[in-house]
Amino acid sequence: MSAPTSNSDASEDAAVHWFPASDTATRVDREWLVTNGLGGYASGSVSGVLTRRYHGYLIAALPAPLGRVVMFDHLTERAVLPDGSAAALSLDAFGLDAGLPIWRYRVGAAVIEKRVVLLHRQNTVHVQYRRLNGDGPVRLELRPTMSCRPHEAPVSEETGGPFALTIHGDRYEVSPGGILPSLRWRIVGEGAALIVEAEIHREIEYPTEASRGYSSRGALWSPGRFRADLAPGHAVTLVASTESWETLSALAPDAALVAERERRRRLVAAAPPAARDGFGADLVRAADQFVISPAGRIADVARAQAGGDEVRTAIAGYHWFTDWGRDTMISLEGLTLATGRTVEAGYILRTFAHYVRDGLIPNLFPEGNTEGLYHTADATLWFFHALDRYVRATDDRATLRAILPTLVDIVEHHLRGTRFGIGVDPEDGLLRQGAEGYALTWMDAKMGDWVVTPRRGKAVEINALWYNALCLLEGWLRSEGEDAVRTDARALANAGIVDGARSATENSGHADAIAARARHARESFNRRFWYEPGGHLYDVVDGERGDDPDCRPNQLFAISLSHPILDRERWAAVVDACEARLLTPVGLRSLSPDHPDYQPRYDGDLRARDAAYHQGTVWGWLIGPYVDAYLKLHPDDATSARHLLDGFRAHLADAGVGQLSEIFDAEPPYTPRGCIAQAWSVAEVLRCWQNTAR
Repeated sequence: MSAPTSNSDASEDAAVHWFPASDTATRVDREWLVTNGLGGYASGSVSGVLTRRYHGYLIAALPAPLGRVVMFDHLTERAVLPDGSAAALSLDAFGLDAGLPIWRYRVGAAVIEKRVVLLHRQNTVHVQYRRLNGDGPVRLELRPTMSCRPHEAPVSEETGGPFALTIHGDRYEVSPGGILPSLRWRIVGEGAALIVEAEIHREIEYPTEASRGYSSRGALWSPGRFRADLAPGHAVTLVASTESWETLSALAPDAALVAERERRRRLVAAAPPAARDGFGADLVRAADQFVISPAGRIADVARAQAGGDEVRTAIAGYHWFTDWGRDTMISLEGLTLATGRTVEAGYILRTFAHYVRDGLIPNLFPEGNTEGLYHTADATLWFFHALDRYVRATDDRATLRAILPTLVDIVEHHLRGTRFGIGVDPEDGLLRQGAEGYALTWMDAKMGDWVVTPRRGKAVEINALWYNALCLLEGWLRSEGEDAVRTDARALANAGIVDGARSATENSGHADAIAARARHARESFNRRFWYEPGGHLYDVVDGERGDDPDCRPNQLFAISLSHPILDRERWAAVVDACEARLLTPVGLRSLSPDHPDYQPRYDGDLRARDAAYHQGTVWGWLIGPYVDAYLKLHPDDATSARHLLDGFRAHLADAGVGQLSEIFDAEPPYTPRGCIAQAWSVAEVLRCWQNTAR
C-alpha cells in the first residue's frame, strides 16, 4: 500500500488525499473515523459493509450512566434514475478532505460525492450527498437502520425498542424506549420526505466480530426510506441527532461543513511549523480525534467551570477504549503540546489532579461511569512526566504550584506504600508493585486469573519513572519554594480544583530528602538491573520468578526520560539490543523473537490475542522512547531518527485511513491489529516528527 496522493483545493483551503479504489475503497479492512469532541464518533468500512459492532454513523456520547450508545448503525443507499430504474451507488474513489471522509460514486452518467460530518461537541451527524454532473433528475433513496445498543453490548443483544416514530411536518423522531434519548431525523433537499415503511433486518452478520470470537449476528430496525431529488450542483443531507430540535436546526448542512473545515484549518495553522503541512498536518488532524470534553461527567464540568476551568481528557483508542490515565499522560505531549493546544494540556492535567486518590491517578474510566479505577502502577508516574513537558512548553508556574501539593502527596504515598502493593522497598529505594490477580504495568493483558505477562516486583520502566518523578519533584520544590506551594494549594482548594486535604501545609517535604531518595534508587538500579550475559537490562528484579532477563522495550525508559536512571556508559548497549531484537518499521516488538514465549501474530479469539498482546506484538507508540534514546546517543543525527518514522507515513493509507493503529504483527508484513486509531501511536510519532525537524 502506497502513501496517499495529495491534491490541493486552494478554493476551500483543504488538502484532499485520494486513495486508489483498487486497493482501498473496495476493501472491508479499510475503515474511516470521524469524532465529535465528546467521545462520540462515526466509523465504518470504506466499502460500506458493516463488519464491527462499533460501526455506525452516530455513536453518541451520552451522560452517565448511559455512556456511548450506537444510535444510528447503517445506511442503505440507492438512486432512481430518470428512466425509473434503480441502482446501487457504485464506489469509484475514497479520500480524506482535511481528514474528513469523502466518497465518490457513479450512478449511470452521474457522479455523486458523499461526506460524513459530526458537529463538534454535538451528538449530531450530517451525511451529505452532492451531485457533481449529469443531466436529468436522480432521486436518492436512503434507508437508515438502528439498534440503540450500548457501545460494548454484543450485537445479538436486543437492547433498543420497541421503537416509536413521531412525525411533525419535516421532523421525524424515533423513541427507542427506556432511558435512551430520542433520535431526531431531518432530510434536507428538494422533494425531501420519509416513506414510512418500518422493517426489522434480522441476522445481520458482523464478520470482524466473528473473527475475534464475539457474538456476530444481530438485528437492526428501520423507520422507512428517506428520499430526495438530487439535481446537478445540488446536495441532499440526512441529519440524525440526539440533541434538541433547536440545536439540531442551528446550522444548515453547508454551513456545518464549512464550520468543521474551518475548525480543522485552524488546528493545523496553530500547530508548530513542522506540523503545518504534509505528514505533520495529517498527524495534527489525527490527534484531534482523541482530545475530548467528556460528555458523561457532568459533575466534573460543573466543578471545573465553578473554578474558571474546563474538563479535558483523551480517548485512548477507537473503537473500544475510554480515557485511560496512562495513555493520556504518555500522549499529552504529542496530542496537545506538539499541536499548539497548550491550554487544553493544562485542562487535562488539572482534570486528572482532581482524581488523585491514595497517591494514584485513575487507570481508566469505565464506559458510562463517573468514577475511575485505580489499578495502575505507572500512570501516576507518567503524570509527573506530562507535567514536566507542559511546564517546559508553557512556563505555567501557577498550574505547577497548584498541583505540587498533590505531587508531594503522591510521593509520600509511594514511600509508605499504597494500593495494590505499590511502595518503595526501604532496603534499596526501588519501587515495587503487584497484587494477586492484577497486572499493574502497561503490559496488562489478563484473562480471568491468568496474568499473561507477570511483572510483579520491581519493573524496569516503573523504576525509571520513579527516579524521574523524584528528580522532577526535587527541582520543582527548589524552584518554587515551599511557601509558594502552601499558598497556591490553599487557593486551588478554595476553587475546588484539588482536594484541600492534600495541601502541603504540613507535609510539603524537603528537596534535599527527595534528592537523597533519588540517589539511593539510582545507585540500586544500576547495581541490580544490568544483565551482563545479554548486554541489556533485566525487565523485572525481585519478581515472582526472581530476576527476569527477558529483552523487552521497557528498558528504553531508563534512557529516554528527562532524568535517565541508567549510567551513560550502558546506553549504547541497551539501544543496540533494542535495535537488533525489537525494532521494526512500525514500532518495537514487545518481546525478543528468541524468547520461547514469542508470538509473531496477534489474531484469533480473545484468549489467543491476549496471549500475544505483549509477547512479541509490535506497539507503535514505543517508537517514541526509542527515538529519544537514539537522539541522546546521536544528537547530530536527526535525519536517521526521522527515517525511523517512514513506516508510519505509509501506514496512514492502511487500516484506519488517516490514522495510526494500536499494534502490528511482529513479523512482515506487520499487519495492523487492535484499534484502528490509537492516541499514543499518533502522539509519539507526531512528537518525534517535531523533534527531528531540522
